[in-house]
Amino acid sequence: MENYFKHLDFSRYSAIKIGPKAEVLVINQIGDYSKYQIMGRCNNTLVGPNHPKFAILGKEFNYIRKEDDLLYVGCATTSGKLLTYTRNNDIADLEFLAKLPGNIGGLVKMNAGLKSWEIFNYVHSIKTKDGYIKKEDIEYSYRHTKIEEIVYEVVFNIDYGFSKDKLKQFNKMRDNQPHMPSAGSCFVNPESDYAGRLIEEIGLKGFEKGNMSFSSKHANFLVNNGNGTYEDAIYLINLAKIKIKEQFNIDIKEEVIIY
Repeated sequence: MENYFKHLDFSRYSAIKIGPKAEVLVINQIGDYSKYQIMGRCNNTLVGPNHPKFAILGKEFNYIRKEDDLLYVGCATTSGKLLTYTRNNDIADLEFLAKLPGNIGGLVKMNAGLKSWEIFNYVHSIKTKDGYIKKEDIEYSYRHTKIEEIVYEVVFNIDYGFSKDKLKQFNKMRDNQPHMPSAGSCFVNPESDYAGRLIEEIGLKGFEKGNMSFSSKHANFLVNNGNGTYEDAIYLINLAKIKIKEQFNIDIKEEVIIY
């Protein structure tokens, strides 16, 4: 299948429901796309008016294939599709994908997960334009990797024994998250503390600017209350950073990716 361009409306495509309309390259062939910023399902992303050229992976990279004790997953595959596959095939360890939205490429690139369950725990290798790279040759930590290239495929180790109890547990853990449009956790938790606690302490939990606010349910979620704007989102992010620096002398870092 050939590459092609399509128009995306980021105010509909992105999880936070903010952003312009843009022409996006759909990649169906492995190659060098260094002029483009690759993106997944736009779940932890805030796109502004002065964004780079974007590309997404197409249908050629939406697959799941089992060979021996390894699972080969194309990076355009959604977390929901992979979770369903593991349940249907009695594969263990990926139950934490429940209610963790996104494509596998994005989830691996940011080493997504929940507390001690992170996706890299179960990765065998990844495939870039240069071929397969083993996990031990990749620098990563919780919710972070040093992967600079486009990842086309992720290879997982397979253990058997899908756990319905774990699935219930992960679903319950995520039920306390706001159901408004958001980009997930706004800030990375600083060492030995929680971003949500700091936002509460500086008085910004539930604080609104236009139609954007820090959620009154979970302070570290920046939520769109309807027709929120990029400018108001950036205002709140910067306000929180300034106040946290003033009160706690912490340089808090965004987890949401801003373009």
